[in-house]
Amino acid sequence: MARTIVPPMSDSESPPDSAGTESVADILEQELDPTIHEWLGLVEKEPDLIGIPLNFEERTGHLPRLLHDVIARLRLDKGSKAPVSVAASQHGRLRRKQGYSAAMVVDESRILQVCIFSTLHRNEQRVKFSRLLPDVVTIADEVDAQLKQQILCFLPAGEIEKKSRN
Repeated sequence: MARTIVPPMSDSESPPDSAGTESVADILEQELDPTIHEWLGLVEKEPDLIGIPLNFEERTGHLPRLLHDVIARLRLDKGSKAPVSVAASQHGRLRRKQGYSAAMVVDESRILQVCIFSTLHRNEQRVKFSRLLPDVVTIADEVDAQLKQQILCFLPAGEIEKKSRN
């Protein structure tokens, strides 16, 4: 299976060091469309994923809701419990109907994380640096929690019950 690799920026491409003032959540909200288009571009390089013929809306329609769930999680008060992503549940069921494998759902999620972090890297001069690493941890945790929810809803109910008994 091919892995998507995003090359690091060269020193000449790196933005100058500065003390940004924007939150990660605000940046992701403002960069929603470019992040989705970057995600689509990377997905279109994955033979397994493009083997399922989908139009733009069918392929990307779930992303605004998933990204808004990530943004909402970043804005939660410290110690607050994050709600389960309804969008992730719907996405898991939809991908099963569209003929995806569980591994393909995992690939899409991995690519989403790559694109989120790439967006932050491109906008690093804007980021409030003191929040960057904690927010990266939160993003990774939320995207992984969404993936878990997608897979739980992707698998038929009987299969989940069987696996939980083993």
